[in-house]
Amino acid sequence: MAGRTQLPTWRALETHAAELRGRHLRELFADDAGRFGRLAFRELDFLYDCTRQRLTPRTLELLTALARECRLEARIAALYAGEPVNHTEHRAALHMALRNRSERPMFAGGRDVMPEVRAELAKIRGFVTGVHEGRITGVRGGRFTDVVNIGIGGSDLGIVMATEALGRYRNRGLRLHCVSNIDGVELAEVMERVDPATTLFVICSKTFTTLETLSNANAAREWVLAELGEAAIARHFVAVSTNHEAMDRYGIAPDARYTMWDWVGGRYSLWSAVGLSIALALGMEPFELLLAGGHDMDEHFRSTPLERNLPVLMGLVGIWNQNFLGLESHAVLPYDRRLHRFPAYLQQLEMESNGKSVTRDGKPVDCDTGTVVWGEPGNNAQHSFFQLLHQGTAPVALEFLAPVQASSRFQAQHDLGLANCFAQAEAFAFGQTEAQVREDLAAKGIPDAEAARLAPHKVHAGNRPSSVILFPRLGPRTLGRLIAWYEHKVYVQSVVWDINPFDQWGVELGKKLAGPMAPAVERAAWPDGPPHVRGLLEAVRQWRHD
Repeated sequence: MAGRTQLPTWRALETHAAELRGRHLRELFADDAGRFGRLAFRELDFLYDCTRQRLTPRTLELLTALARECRLEARIAALYAGEPVNHTEHRAALHMALRNRSERPMFAGGRDVMPEVRAELAKIRGFVTGVHEGRITGVRGGRFTDVVNIGIGGSDLGIVMATEALGRYRNRGLRLHCVSNIDGVELAEVMERVDPATTLFVICSKTFTTLETLSNANAAREWVLAELGEAAIARHFVAVSTNHEAMDRYGIAPDARYTMWDWVGGRYSLWSAVGLSIALALGMEPFELLLAGGHDMDEHFRSTPLERNLPVLMGLVGIWNQNFLGLESHAVLPYDRRLHRFPAYLQQLEMESNGKSVTRDGKPVDCDTGTVVWGEPGNNAQHSFFQLLHQGTAPVALEFLAPVQASSRFQAQHDLGLANCFAQAEAFAFGQTEAQVREDLAAKGIPDAEAARLAPHKVHAGNRPSSVILFPRLGPRTLGRLIAWYEHKVYVQSVVWDINPFDQWGVELGKKLAGPMAPAVERAAWPDGPPHVRGLLEAVRQWRHD
């Protein structure tokens, strides 16, 4: 079967890109007074503004044709039908079922999973309500004041992102702490701040064998044992896992166990019992609104024509930037401090999903896949890396996100941030020509010779493509829609690239090599190891006790 780059629409897009490559955004705007009306889309209380992307309505027509040639609509149907779209592991990818608010069944392996999903959600609801009402307590009878989530990757990033984004909804009587890194720093700092008698630990590990999570969980268990005794384990620890033997050995009470399903990948799991810590931190009402928002976007993605389907449009714009304009780096720039962990969350979602180099049938891809995703809240970024984006040589596509209503009580300050967001989008698009620079310098009374010397340093080339995502306010339902939007965008791109976005074999190699490396580091010696590793271990031996 021919690769993607041999498809007729792919070749048409290459020709189209060559035609547009020499045209500046200034020219595209000058030629089309109705550009906003054709390249800005309002759906689900989002305004997705693509007018500053280096494309035209014809570009979107060709991209949509490419999606259809790649059978995107059929692949979306397969996803929702519970077919094994994660074909290397023979699994469905049915995270949409976790937030399904309709009465429709959803099937994985020919079985309707919705009764199990609803039962698990009811169990979460009962536990969260019991903790919040003080009916579920620690071994000494005191109400829980702190929750410590122990997990890594998908069992940490989504929890941190969502609870930071929805900080206004936090239960002020229950503080959340997240521990992920294996180096012990986070756990040690948490132990300094909390009282074990009023602390609840949530351990998230599907296999209950993840090295980082189990190292932290075992250290937490020893601490609680020393402080409160054996009986405290069953009262102070709950777990989200499928490994009942390991939970038995650890001492997790049978009614304190929450399940995970093999049709939910870790980076798609915040909607599941992995989100227990989100529900504890925020309450069930915000958590269920988060689920409802995800379902809203699922319905939109499933049923909306490709031409105005938000995940499809976002995914195709990304394909255009990466594969036809050569922009392999993507900066996500939220103009709301509460979204400061959103770029980090997207790094795992996008890069772990689409960082693949073989097609679904195991052949080398014939086009670039997987975008490098990074970012920072916009106002901070303006004072750090925006200089490179404005006048550097690295090609980067940009995405601005902003609510209209402030996420604090300081609306006037937020309006200043919003003004900066719009101004930066304009500056990246249109830049500043040498003629404009000289005019500004002349207006300031700068002599012609000095103006000529300064002008090259003050020119902004512009033509940096960006999208703006605007929405009324940042709340649980909006956040749910936003997360699901990016999830489905990833799937759209995987279909066009013909890769599997639901496995992550690249992660496994490092885990495998860490096995023999751990005892070698502990001994600071590996007699049979490679010389270059023995050199590192010798430095460990010398400095360990300095």
